[in-house]
Amino acid sequence: MPNMNEILAVILGGGQGKRLYPLTAERAKPAVPIAGKYRLIDIPISNCINSNIFHISVLTQFMSVSLHRHISRTYNFDPFHQGWVQIWAAEQTMDHADWYQGTADAVRKQLMEIQSTRKEDVLILAGDHLYRMDYKEMAEFHYDHNADITVAVQPVPKDEASRFGILKRDADGRITSFAEKPKDPEVLANLVSRDDPEKPYLGSMGIYLFKTKVLIDILRQSRGTEHLDDFGGDIIPYFIKNGSRVFGYNFEGYWRDIGTIRSFYETNLELTTEDAKFDFYDPDNPIFTHPRFLPGSKVMGCMMKDVLLTDGCTIITSQIEHSVIGLRSQIGSNSKIKDSIIMGADFYGLDKHGAPLGIGQNCDIEGAIIDKNASLGDGVVIKPFPHDKDVDHALYKVRQGIVVVPKSTTIPAGTIIEP
Repeated sequence: MPNMNEILAVILGGGQGKRLYPLTAERAKPAVPIAGKYRLIDIPISNCINSNIFHISVLTQFMSVSLHRHISRTYNFDPFHQGWVQIWAAEQTMDHADWYQGTADAVRKQLMEIQSTRKEDVLILAGDHLYRMDYKEMAEFHYDHNADITVAVQPVPKDEASRFGILKRDADGRITSFAEKPKDPEVLANLVSRDDPEKPYLGSMGIYLFKTKVLIDILRQSRGTEHLDDFGGDIIPYFIKNGSRVFGYNFEGYWRDIGTIRSFYETNLELTTEDAKFDFYDPDNPIFTHPRFLPGSKVMGCMMKDVLLTDGCTIITSQIEHSVIGLRSQIGSNSKIKDSIIMGADFYGLDKHGAPLGIGQNCDIEGAIIDKNASLGDGVVIKPFPHDKDVDHALYKVRQGIVVVPKSTTIPAGTIIEP
């Protein structure tokens, strides 16, 4: 049985999140809200806590103030526990003055901090995935196989192979070949691992468990010589090529990469259904977040179907279907909301222009994401665009056909947004 106290978790949270723009215009990607009341960073931190990993670092760089604030307010262990969640921000040193150049480079620039923890293993995690995983089972696999590196893997659909690191294993589970986001049909043909025609490939989930010494040696060795700056694109293929013990651990549960506006939108709306594949309501493995102590929501004369409703909302005589309604949402009378994510607000009251926060009266919102602290005047109409459509407008953006109203935006009364 592995000693989970000897594992350091390192969560990568420093990327710009360009594919999630404009949700990342004013915040780091792991700080983007999900399921109405959580943030993406809550997922890996909660998985660590539920797996008895209590030494957790979050590497940050881009637009990180709100992420720092959320972590510092939420994850404070008592003084008798000896666990911690620390923020390791990008910084200049005598050895380097540039930003993180990739996932592995981010870890390389924190080697001094990693060494100071004196942990036997380092668990590398991403900050933009939705899943529930017991890392103890992965650690047992890692120790049982005396692995230098263990990569969590999952079956990948044929049409999504170019988005993942695709790999092949031998009968013992040892990875023999790896290609990061392959597009060449010949390369893909040589990486078929499964008889399933729908999911013929095995893909990396971006979760890596390293022996600490192995990780430190390669990152030091590659500093200033070989540019091994990315785990999937550089480090994992390097170790496989050089005969290291790299193994693939099967993960059978739900896992979703929330890297684009479309995947973010669809993943959130999946949570509204009765048979949702991911369950936030697991009492044995809860997802933690900042406790806000908000009052219960007031719903007066409304018709709702398949709605994920959070705390502190006021909704008056409206129709809402297949939507997520976030914290402190205010929705005026006779409005219709369908297939949409309303993120709510950080406070009650008026926006910077003196307009009430939330959705006004007689609005018709469909196929949209309304970011926090937005104000939509009376009679605003928003309709979805074709899936391949992108639009940049002063008041809104369209990404993959989804209308996104950015954070703290005011949409004047009577505005119509449609194809």
